[in-house]
Amino acid sequence: MSVPVSSPSAGPSQVAEPRWLDADEQKAWRAWLYSSLLLQDRLDRDLTHVTGISHAYYEILVALSETPGRMMRMSELADRCLSSRSRLSHAVSRLEERGWVRRQVCAEDGRGQLAVLTDEGFAALEAAAPVHVESVRTHLFDQLTPQQVENMRDIGETLLRHLDAPTP
Repeated sequence: MSVPVSSPSAGPSQVAEPRWLDADEQKAWRAWLYSSLLLQDRLDRDLTHVTGISHAYYEILVALSETPGRMMRMSELADRCLSSRSRLSHAVSRLEERGWVRRQVCAEDGRGQLAVLTDEGFAALEAAAPVHVESVRTHLFDQLTPQQVENMRDIGETLLRHLDAPTP
């Protein structure tokens, strides 16, 4: 099918032909996409079933645990978790209800809010980590050869350099 679309490199009045995927690229794309979605779903189900912590909440706890003072500005935490600020705020509210995170005003400017991982939250994270890592090992690494793991890392790092770069 030939549908005119604007190319990212074309000007507003220029129309470029899509660079359609060939059969092998289409198979690779769909296998990667579907397997990624299935893996995320399985990791979430395993973690939630055993610990009661969703994968999204787990990632928030991990992000906070890896920062000095186990705290981070809410806006930075949203960016780190690839979440909207409103979605992150809702998640932090749920984590506050469990006593795992608390909010405090940022002392540097008095305007921003920090999310702070509590000792109870860190203990919950420590209890959930073995479940998470076993799920990752079982459903990902145990399925791959060492060469595939190396290739996966190389592909991931290549995509990160492209996707995590500042946009012009």
